[in-house]
Amino acid sequence: MAFDIRIAGTDVHFACAAGQNILDAALQAGIEMPYSCRKGVCGNCAGPVTSGEVQSPSSEAKPTGQHLYCQCLPQSDVEIAPEAWHRIDPKARKTYIAKVFRNTLAADDVSLLQLRLPAGQRAKFNAGQYLQVALPDGSRRSYSMANAPHENDTLHLHIRHVPGGQFTQIVPQLKAGDTLQVELPYGNFELKEESIGPMLCVVGGTGFAPVKSLLDDMVKKGVKRPVTLVWGGRSRKGIYLPAAVERWKKLMPDFRFIPALQDADDARDLIGFNGRPDDAVRQNFPVLKGHEVYCCGSPAMVTAVRKVCVEERGLDPHHFFSDVFVPGPAAA
Repeated sequence: MAFDIRIAGTDVHFACAAGQNILDAALQAGIEMPYSCRKGVCGNCAGPVTSGEVQSPSSEAKPTGQHLYCQCLPQSDVEIAPEAWHRIDPKARKTYIAKVFRNTLAADDVSLLQLRLPAGQRAKFNAGQYLQVALPDGSRRSYSMANAPHENDTLHLHIRHVPGGQFTQIVPQLKAGDTLQVELPYGNFELKEESIGPMLCVVGGTGFAPVKSLLDDMVKKGVKRPVTLVWGGRSRKGIYLPAAVERWKKLMPDFRFIPALQDADDARDLIGFNGRPDDAVRQNFPVLKGHEVYCCGSPAMVTAVRKVCVEERGLDPHHFFSDVFVPGPAAA
């Protein structure tokens, strides 16, 4: 049995099978709405259900009066009102057998994995999107591309070693010539290119990866906007790719970097902020009206930063864009 899902105010509708969530049904039908984790954690896919009955679990990420479409199972025909949507080609997502070209350790718990696509093949993706790695048992893991889209014969991944993680136990053993099956692109954590206002990028750990893709893409396209990067970590070792930051300082005249470190000595040595990223935002930005915020990291960090930006500093909530890093198997 399938239910009919209609987008309010349009003649667009699509089928959703019993037991299938609304977001997956939309993507299957070539309709993309905002989303990131697909696990009910980030809140990016939240939106109203204007008519019909749905089964929707409770979640701290769910705003009052809205539902997480990635967790929303229709119980009847339904009308929804997503914040945004556009048509995509479901066949645009491709699977590649990529070879490991380089595997280096950037920090004690972070690997930089560079993959090369087969000769003559190029991956099409937007800065900020992610891929899925298929594991031998059929499960998947999601990682953002850290390289800009013009470097489309390679895929750069920043992988934090999660204790007990199935894939992160494999990563240190990967060597040049080993192969991985990857599928991309996923997600819509992308630069809003029509905007010209100041950007605040707040990242924790390897949440740096998609923002690196965004900023490298801006440099390539000659986009000139004031940009502040707040990068959180326990110590200076967490700032595992300082060369990228130094490059942006040279190529982006309105670029500012604030390392937010738990280690007081390291924070002082790097002329940064001693504390959490959300507190760094609180101290350095009395007002965020007119800004766009791009935030990547753990669910707790993203939630804390959103609270500061929207509730305390006047940011338009529609200008807060997040990519939440949730460990474990990816949604198929």
